[in-house]
Amino acid sequence: MATETRRHREWNEITQGIIGAAIDVHRELGPGLLEAVYEECLCWELQARSISCERQKPIPISYKGRILDADYRIDLIVEATVVVELKAVDTLRPVHFAQLLSYLVLTDSPLGLLINFNEARLIDGVHRVANKNANLPRTEVVSKDHRSWIRTNGPPY
Repeated sequence: MATETRRHREWNEITQGIIGAAIDVHRELGPGLLEAVYEECLCWELQARSISCERQKPIPISYKGRILDADYRIDLIVEATVVVELKAVDTLRPVHFAQLLSYLVLTDSPLGLLINFNEARLIDGVHRVANKNANLPRTEVVSKDHRSWIRTNGPPY
């Protein structure tokens, strides 16, 4: 239990750092720009805070044992733990949450943030999504339906 609590604290610290950096980017640029601009600025802001960040990381997709030549890319992976999907849209739709959940399942990541920069107040566009099945064997994770995620404003579990 202590390990889980420590892990949750680490995830909270990482997500707080990401959200703080995103708020700074939004304060500087405001809404209305392209997603790619926010992605570059957010990654720069995270690195300036000594938070590791990978941009446009490809996700290998396997179908019946064969790796496909598909071009799925995650916007950001922060501290090798949190998947960050960025948007600059009028309204987030269920498909945006499903996209993030798919990335969490495919990478076996425990936690993700969906951030929509096209909001007057950025915090209104920040959503935390947990993959309750992270760290399970791949066959079990893939066999679960996409209702295995939750939206929360608190700890992921």
